[in-house]
Amino acid sequence: MRFSDLDRKRIGVWGLGRETRSFARQLTEHLPSARLAVVVREDSTETVTGPYWDGAAIVGPQDAVAALSDCDVLVRSPGVSIHKPDLQELAARGIATTTATALWVAERGGHNVIAVTGTKGKSTTASLLAHLLSSERAAHLAGNIGSPALDLLDVPAGDWVVLELSSYQIADLRQGPEVAAITNLYREHIDWHRSEDAYRREKLRLFSLPGVAACAYPARFADIEAAVATCSRRIAYGNDAGWHLTSDGIAHGDETVLATSDLPFRGPHNALNLCAALAAIDAADLPRPQLPEALRGVVPLPHRLQTVLDRDGVEWIDDSISTAPESSLAAIAAFPERPVVLIAGGQDRDQDYTELGRTAAERDVVLITLPVTGSRLATAARGAGLSHDQILEADAMEDAVEAARRRAAPGAVVLLSPAAPSYNRYRNFEERGDHFASLAGRTRRTWPGRAL
Repeated sequence: MRFSDLDRKRIGVWGLGRETRSFARQLTEHLPSARLAVVVREDSTETVTGPYWDGAAIVGPQDAVAALSDCDVLVRSPGVSIHKPDLQELAARGIATTTATALWVAERGGHNVIAVTGTKGKSTTASLLAHLLSSERAAHLAGNIGSPALDLLDVPAGDWVVLELSSYQIADLRQGPEVAAITNLYREHIDWHRSEDAYRREKLRLFSLPGVAACAYPARFADIEAAVATCSRRIAYGNDAGWHLTSDGIAHGDETVLATSDLPFRGPHNALNLCAALAAIDAADLPRPQLPEALRGVVPLPHRLQTVLDRDGVEWIDDSISTAPESSLAAIAAFPERPVVLIAGGQDRDQDYTELGRTAAERDVVLITLPVTGSRLATAARGAGLSHDQILEADAMEDAVEAARRRAAPGAVVLLSPAAPSYNRYRNFEERGDHFASLAGRTRRTWPGRAL
């Protein structure tokens, strides 16, 4: 279903996120004969104001099925799971369900679109890719980072669009991008997808969608390699033949292309994200950018190994984007020679903290835990041999920061890398990171981007 197919339709919207607000605006401006008939608010904190919602019935989830049954199409916010029983009942009644992003991809036919997904690193990879592309041609960044996709309705067909996609957007996507790229695949978002198998399946279905002509993917992951097998043009990275990391920097085959000193971000995982972006350019069969010149002006995204304070020999690092143990492992690896004071813990999503606990013990980190997953991480670290006096329990971020201030010696890194979502205490990971930065002693302007 394309955006233009909604002309003269009766439309329902479920959820009031950034995507659906963009949808309502674009519907009013481009398809005035379409009718936005019903808006389902996920919770009472969602506001429905402005002219784009005029005439729509505003209902809560308890009334959604009855209110939406007369609609032709339901446009859901990505955070609204396709596995909700109510959405499945609506589907059984013949109500087509889609997202604003899916409508845009179908409208464009996926032409000149490079979609980037992955459990972690997709925002960094997408922003790097858009920056590299823009050094040679018109390029736009959209999706989870940058503009909502529907805001690019009038972008010329010859321009390239880098589209960051979450599993929430891929789960019912019907039209694929021209090029699909993935960074990695870990256990995540089990609450939305209902199981780890479903999460992996619904993430990897991107590569089997109509229109996908090429893909870029990390080598040596069996499930990813099986998923990309249907792509006619496949570019692997992270192996000796493609883009990969060496002790000298980033190489392609036997040639070192970018020295370690020229890498724009710290950490091997971020260097691998750059490899993913370069592999996506190869998959699109576009000329390679001049390196390192094309990286000039690149800045790290907020809340991703971001230095928020460097004082008295102690560096305070905000890695609040870390919502899974694998990303915290990558964050610790970014500081191989420095003592680490790790602040970790958050909402429980049934993650496995065994490996993170083992690494904490091996690195002899000072571990400061936060509710609710901090206790599980502490148990894993203690079981792996981290001494009792290296583990401190904090009830809130204020307590954790003060504990870190007491324990961090000159030369150390205080690392907020929670290995868990933030929703048990904060609206999102940005608010958590900003709170940490403020407590550390430096406030900063909040970045306007937002991950879905």
